[in-house]
Amino acid sequence: MTDLIASSEQDLSMDLNQLRSQLNSDSQTQQLKAIASLVTQGELGLDILIEFLTNQQTQTPTPVSGQVYQALYTANLPKTKEFLETHFPTGVVPLNSLVGADYFPLQQELAQQNFQAADLLTLRNLCELAGSAAVKRNWLYFSEVDRFPVADLQTIDTLWRVHSQGKFGYTVQREVWLGVGKNWDKLWQKIGWRSDRTWTRYPQGFTWELSAPRGHLPLSNQLRGRRVIEALFNHPAFSN
Repeated sequence: MTDLIASSEQDLSMDLNQLRSQLNSDSQTQQLKAIASLVTQGELGLDILIEFLTNQQTQTPTPVSGQVYQALYTANLPKTKEFLETHFPTGVVPLNSLVGADYFPLQQELAQQNFQAADLLTLRNLCELAGSAAVKRNWLYFSEVDRFPVADLQTIDTLWRVHSQGKFGYTVQREVWLGVGKNWDKLWQKIGWRSDRTWTRYPQGFTWELSAPRGHLPLSNQLRGRRVIEALFNHPAFSN
């Protein structure tokens, strides 16, 4: 019996070492798979995730570090809570703003994968950047987008990308747009905002989870027309 226990512990140690190596590989696909497996390994797996995120503190946040943060956040154990509160009190994405905007609520919704709530918050954040008149009407003029600070738009976009495994965000939508030759009809089809000649109905027609097409979100209730989205895609925050 003792030999069986020792053999089992050795196998577990080998599995964890393999998962650690996979987590530190250069393949995002393999890294995301490793995170999912480590979560099932109990506290030993969480310790490896903590170790990984500790080593990422000075690095640019990625969908992998976002997924590790989410795994630790969801575990909701005293150890993981203390670690995140101490080292990542506002998440893995620096919440930079040139106008003092608070992006922590958006970070929280995205970390919990509450994509519909995050989308509404994103629209509110954009309206706040445009000014009190936009906040009151709850939509944007395309001419207002040009005044948005680069830092703020990049914060919003990075939050979406990092907490969606790289599937959502304005830079992702822009990449799809460029990939179809800036053809708007093809873009709407590609990201799931229209099917043939029928526009997707808000909110029930949209997919508020990671199974959505790449670039499906943020939707922000489609930002009241093409010109606003075009202004975002051409903003220096994303075009440089």
